[in-house]
Formats: sequence, C-alpha cells, structure tokens
Amino acid sequence: MTEATFPGIERHDKIGAMEPLSPDEIARYHRHILLPEIGGAGQQKLKAARVLVIGAGGLGAPVLQYLAAAGIGTLGIVDDDRVSLSNLQRQVIHDSGTIGELKTESAAFAIARLNPHVRLIRFEERFSSETAFRQLSGFDLLIDGSDNFDTRYAAADAAEEARLPLVSGAVGRFDGSLTVLKPYESAEDGTPNPRYRDLFPEAPPMGLIPACAEAGVIGALTGVIGTMMAMEAIKLVTGTGEPLIGRLLLYDALSARFDTVRYKRRRTTHRQAG
Repeated sequence: MTEATFPGIERHDKIGAMEPLSPDEIARYHRHILLPEIGGAGQQKLKAARVLVIGAGGLGAPVLQYLAAAGIGTLGIVDDDRVSLSNLQRQVIHDSGTIGELKTESAAFAIARLNPHVRLIRFEERFSSETAFRQLSGFDLLIDGSDNFDTRYAAADAAEEARLPLVSGAVGRFDGSLTVLKPYESAEDGTPNPRYRDLFPEAPPMGLIPACAEAGVIGALTGVIGTMMAMEAIKLVTGTGEPLIGRLLLYDALSARFDTVRYKRRRTTHRQAG
C-alpha cells in the first residue's frame, strides 16, 4: 500500500476550496440531508470543514471514523506513534495488518477506504506549543484526543489564540469526560466563555493519574467518548443543537450514568506553561 494508491491523502498540503456535492455524495449522505437540522446546507458545511484531530489512538479512532463517514471535507491527523498489538483492543481504526505502521498512515488508509471524498493531511509528530501554529494553519476546528495534560494545555492555549473551537475529551479506567471550549467568545449574558484552565487550573502531580498502559482502560469506553466528541464537532460545524460550552459531560461506564457539570470563567486566569 502506498500513498499514490489514494490521491486524497496528503501531507501538510494547502487546503483548497470544496466543490458542490456530487451525485455520489448526495446518495452517501442522504440520511443527513433528510434531517431538517442538517439538510443539504449542513452537509455542504461538513464538506467545507477542516478539522484537525490530535491523536489517532483510542479517542481519535472513533472521532476520525465518524467524521470521515459524516463527510468532513478535510481531516488532519497529528500523531508520532506506531501501531502496536496492545492498541487494537480499543484503537479500532487500526488492525492486525497495520501493526508497526505509523498511526497516521494506518488511519489515513482506513479513512480512504471508508470515504474517498475526504482529504487527509498527516502530521507525523507530536502536537506541542512549538508546533501548534504550523499544524493549525488552514484548519477551523481542533479536536484533542491526547492522553496527557501537557498536550491538553498546549491544545487549549493554541486553539484560544487561533480563535478555533476545541473539543476536548479524556478517559480513565471506566470513566470519561468531554467538553467544548470557545473562550474567545462570550455567552448570551455577555460573560466570557470559560477556558480549559478554568476547568483544570493546573495539571495534577506527576504520577497521580496513571496512564492507561499502567492502569488499563476498557476498550469500548473510548468508543463512547470518542463518538460523542465527533457529535460535538458535527454540531459545531453545522450550527445544530447546543455544544458543551461551559459544561463538562461525565460518563461512568460501570453504572451507565451520565452527569453534566457546569463551569464558568474565573475572575483571574493566569496562563501557565503546560
């Protein structure tokens, strides 16, 4: 398999203007177009959207799959890792035949098979404050499926500075959470929307929250949270519904319970290095 096999796969390419929906696309997205809340206009917005996804792992896998299936026109993938056998329990965009491949490459070919209308841009590196400006250039929505606070803070800071919506999700052993951030805008009452640091003022001490490689994680949980992250992205792109701005959605898989916690902008929020 080579990149030449799928001409829609690109690296760091400039994103061009999207064309109208083709007959094949109209048939493919027919169930979306039937929805009054989406319709043809909403599907056109999805096709024109340019979404950058941090991580092609447990959360990134369902995010990428469902956004590709939904018809997001351009997807960027940021990940410097390779597929390993232990990933396959939850990172369902990869398979046994892609073990050892770069995750960006494995994910890109899976997406190309799913929907050849999606343009892929691969960044085979980590997302950081040093790379953020270059990686975010040309995109209009950021989704953070990373597994560490350094990247989460870097993503939140970069998205705020670039004035891009951010969908941020996280998972533990049997629990997960997600929220949407647009701190550069204000709520209906005129108060500024909260920042990521209004929710998590500082990262927990090193070692306090073990990584999934140490504590484990139930595979289907990443599918639940990742799919909901994709749903929030679709809502943001199409202007449908009420995104999780100022709200943290919590999911406890063992009790099958969802809770929502509201949070606000603190009076003083000092930006600190992630």
